[in-house]
Amino acid sequence: MPEMINKLVTRVARRRREPVAVQALRSTAAAVISYVVALRLSSEPNPLTAPLTALLVVQVTLYSTLTTSIRRVNSVVVGVLIAIGFSVLVGLTWWSLGLLILASLVVGRLVRVDEFVPEVAISAMLVLGVTQVTDTAWDRVLETVIGAVVGLLVNLLLAPPLWVGPAGTAITDLALRMSRLLDHLGEETLGPSNVEQAAARLHEARRLDNDITQVDAALRQAEDSLRLNPRVKEGLLFRLVLRTGLDTLEICAVVLRVTCRTLTDLAKARRDGPLFDTATTAALQQVLRHTAIAVESFAQLITAQVSANAEEAEARLTGELSVARAHRDRLADLLRASALEDPAHWQLRGALLTEIDRVLDELDVDTRSQRLLEELDRHARTRRTVSVRGRLRGRTREPAK
Repeated sequence: MPEMINKLVTRVARRRREPVAVQALRSTAAAVISYVVALRLSSEPNPLTAPLTALLVVQVTLYSTLTTSIRRVNSVVVGVLIAIGFSVLVGLTWWSLGLLILASLVVGRLVRVDEFVPEVAISAMLVLGVTQVTDTAWDRVLETVIGAVVGLLVNLLLAPPLWVGPAGTAITDLALRMSRLLDHLGEETLGPSNVEQAAARLHEARRLDNDITQVDAALRQAEDSLRLNPRVKEGLLFRLVLRTGLDTLEICAVVLRVTCRTLTDLAKARRDGPLFDTATTAALQQVLRHTAIAVESFAQLITAQVSANAEEAEARLTGELSVARAHRDRLADLLRASALEDPAHWQLRGALLTEIDRVLDELDVDTRSQRLLEELDRHARTRRTVSVRGRLRGRTREPAK
């Protein structure tokens, strides 16, 4: 029993700093505080609209709060007012619920709350469910304002969680799937060609597109959590490191898909025998194995602000790329010799070598550093341009003397 308690305490201690746990605590605190404030300022005995609004407002990062809070609060207030009108006039019935949703969606478009149009209807339905009949409509508006203000203050005073960890985990998982695909490609060049097996690997490579979409969503959330966050001193650098890293992995995923297409075409052309001879197969396996390790090391490198092992990851990446290039040179010689002996489908062998070169070049440390510097320069130029335009607009508005 004591051992189970220790494990539980250890697990809670490990998870108490995770973004999901931090966000849950912030949301709970905002809802409770807004409810306590509303009890003192509102005449309603159970002012649940205030914690409801606080929950809706606080479920965003600090950057999102400052850029979208007006639309979000506007949508909540509009939804509350619509619900108040319906509760006074007709109450809650099946047909009034339908009219409520329709009116909320239409009014949401008219007041230009953009992506928060559904939230107008959601707020209206929730509030109508809380209070079907009310004589104190303005108390509901007051509660909404209280909840919105408390939610905004919680986001401003209590630093929102950083979502870099989940984004780093998503990037690492993507790299592991790409690494496994490379290993599978190496294993399948051992025996006689199998078109069905090669086609299955091609389908696996195509599924990486969906994985990249999910990682991109996690990275966007991480980027928002880094913007204007007082706990982060180099938020721009962190964002660019992760973004350029994901861009590199996305390019590699595309090249891997093309590689699987090339191997599938080779398998169709050589149905009765192995794709390559023994020496070429061994060289290709070594290239794919070390490239797979390099992909994993690259992911560790770009998420170094999470794992804190950048130097080790960079050294490992450099070493694996060096070994992979050595085997790549041997593979090139073998493919050239096989093309002279058997010129059929030489273009597929050449394409395979080109695709390997592209992946190795994309993972190169110097290439990554150059791309990161270019992005930093581009952001610096953009900031200077915006600053100059602002000063020019300010001067044009000055009255002539």
